[in-house]
Order: sequence, then structure tokens, then C-alpha cells
Amino acid sequence: MKWQGGRRSGNIEDRRGLSPAVGGVGAAGVILALIGYFVFGINPETTLQAVNQVGPAQEQQQVQAGSPEDEAGRFVDVIETSTTDVWTPIFRQAGETYRPPEGVVLYEQATGTSCGTGQSAMGPFYCPADQKVYLDLSFWQELEGKLGAKGEAARAYVIAHEIGHHVQNLTGETQRAERMGARGAESGSVRLELQADCYAGVWVAHAAEVSGGAVALDPRDVEDGLRAASAVGDDTLQRQTQGRVVPDAFTHGSSQQRMRWFRAGVESGDPAACDTFKVRRL
Repeated sequence: MKWQGGRRSGNIEDRRGLSPAVGGVGAAGVILALIGYFVFGINPETTLQAVNQVGPAQEQQQVQAGSPEDEAGRFVDVIETSTTDVWTPIFRQAGETYRPPEGVVLYEQATGTSCGTGQSAMGPFYCPADQKVYLDLSFWQELEGKLGAKGEAARAYVIAHEIGHHVQNLTGETQRAERMGARGAESGSVRLELQADCYAGVWVAHAAEVSGGAVALDPRDVEDGLRAASAVGDDTLQRQTQGRVVPDAFTHGSSQQRMRWFRAGVESGDPAACDTFKVRRL
């Protein structure tokens, strides 16, 4: 994957090395623990215990957004900037204005968010309340070691997927999914996640064009992205954690569905092809 020459906007809030600002677990902590279970197969008790062990609330040191100088930080900066460069003209063509997320927060172990306590065991997530993406870079080892999705393209897919949730927040799709409610394989949650996978594919389709080739993924990179999408399918994670598949408990879609919708975005490059809310069966 090419990215070293990509543009950097400095929209990275680097909290690595800071003491976490967290309080009690609360309802938001429980929700994030469930995200950790259903997305990454992490026992919710592990997440909640880790949050409790962090201790009483502390004042989070203010960190200005900027451009990290280490390679891992630069990579996140380039990919986030590339997503902005892709989504800005797409929104413009629709007569809308794209507003980038308020930042991508890099942290270690735990950090305060407007959605409650963020904790590394939960994996990467987007918080609609503050419009920020939260990422503990130790997840890359989890992605490669436990989930078997290797390479920078797999990491880029994860970032682009979370930015996809920001796009959904701007367009109202997040609220649409919440109104649908329901649980299981056809729920609003599953449709929202599969659409974010498709939006990640849309980014792949346009990244080279908008960057003049500075950020580009070749067919092998796309395969790495597909492997990452497959690795976080509900059925795959359920087999790993509980030895059986329970479609009624799906929150993100099966491995096959996640790969199919990611591929739909890559091949079409068109967000209209990502309307998972229109199709009867996913």
C-alpha cells in the first residue's frame, strides 16, 4: 500500500502517554463493553474490569490536534486526511458540505470520551456525541495476531470504516438505524455497520485519484481489506468465542456480508450503492 507521500492535515489528537481521564463504568461503559464483545470477541467482563481498575476520574490533559512524527501516527494522519479528500467532493456533488471528524484520538489503555470511558479492549470506535474516532494502536497487534488480518491495508480499512460512521452521522443514517431498532441479522445496527464497510470501500475506490497516486491500494491490498472485514464478521467471532453461531445476536453482519459490502464500495465507488437500508436481504 502506498501512503508515505500522502497529505497530512494534522487532525490527530495524540493522548498516548497521558494518564487516562475516566470515571465509573456507567451505561456507556456497558455499551462499549458489548461493542468489544460483538466486534472483537472480547469478554465483556474483561472490559468492565479493566475500566474499573483504571481508578477514579481524573482531569484529562488538554491535547491540541496535530501531526504525530512517529510512523504509526503519521499513517493514521494520512489515512484520515485521505478520507476527507475523498468525501469532500462526494458531498459537494450532492450539494452538501462535508465536515471532517473533530479528530482521531490516539490513546493507550483508556481515555475519556463524550460517549463514556473508552478502553483499548473495546477496539476502535466512533463517538457520535463528540464526532471523534478513538484508536489504541495496540489494536493493530490484535488485528494481525488474533484476527489474522495483516498489512497496512487492513489497518486502513479499519480507519476508513470508522470514518464511515462519521459520514453516517452527518447524513442521518445513524439516526435512521436507531429508529429501526430490532435485533439480529436484519437489524438497524447490522445495516449501519455493513454500510460503513461499503463506505470504506468507496474510500478505497477514490483514494489514488484524489491524492494523485500518493495514497493507493492495489488488488492485493484490497484482499487484505477483505480479510480484515471477514475477520470481524459476527459469525466468525462467535465461533471463536462461544463455539457456535447465533444470528439473532448479530450486530455487525456475517463475514460474507462484510466482505460483500466492502467489495461493493470498492467496485462501484458510489455511496448510493451502499444503501443497506433499502435492500430486503443483506
